[in-house]
Amino acid sequence: MDFAAIDQQIALVERCIDTILPVRADERLHVGVDLGTAYIVVVVLNSEKQPVACAMEFSQVIKDGLVVDYIGATRIVKKLVNQLSQRLGRELTHAAIAVPPGTGDKDCKTHGYVVEGAGLEVTGVLDEPTAANAVLGLRNGVIVDIGGGTTGLSILENGEVVYVADEPTGGTHLTLVLCGNYGISFTEGEELKKQHKRHNELLPIVRPVIQKMASIVKSHISGHHIPQIHLVGGTCCLTGMEHIMEKEIGIPIYKPANPFLVTPLGIALNC
Repeated sequence: MDFAAIDQQIALVERCIDTILPVRADERLHVGVDLGTAYIVVVVLNSEKQPVACAMEFSQVIKDGLVVDYIGATRIVKKLVNQLSQRLGRELTHAAIAVPPGTGDKDCKTHGYVVEGAGLEVTGVLDEPTAANAVLGLRNGVIVDIGGGTTGLSILENGEVVYVADEPTGGTHLTLVLCGNYGISFTEGEELKKQHKRHNELLPIVRPVIQKMASIVKSHISGHHIPQIHLVGGTCCLTGMEHIMEKEIGIPIYKPANPFLVTPLGIALNC
């Protein structure tokens, strides 16, 4: 696996948050909408599937991978899509989406309705770890996507997904522990997690939650020959959490420089 190339791809997406790249008037665009528990992210790729635009907004309209505020979710997606359309000078018409592994048909349709309500035609629905693998290109091993609400995973053998699972433990649980420890609000706890210079201080406090995430992964991969585990998702931005999980699981664990944008990029690549 070419980790340098993966990090370069993600760096291009990061650049597009502030700098929109030009596209032709007749160019086919690929759009990915990631309805996350903490953030809704929209990524746009050009006809060569290179990142040209990205926008995101903090939200609490999704809980444990399920839409709990349909109107709020639709409003945010529509706002982000309109922002990107104006900046690109192009109407966005199609998008792919992703859901946590094991999401039922009814909830998958609700995710689709949110994006359709924002004026986009849904071209495909993936599970989140599988979407991430469009970026990682893993053939054998496990992709673990830890978002705000859930820990999801896909086991791959010879490039094929052979098992998926998802359980409700994620970044929101880390935030709640920090709020209790420091006596701060949820919003303040979310902001605290983003302060990389304090991650060494925060890691021991949230260690039990990370160990719980590791136990989820360990229980689901039992009985499979797993050579490596790859972490993606915004929660994995916490510096050093991979070392705790590796110690608990006993299998080499890797993560990109910015695991937060891997899944949104992978969704767009599947549009």
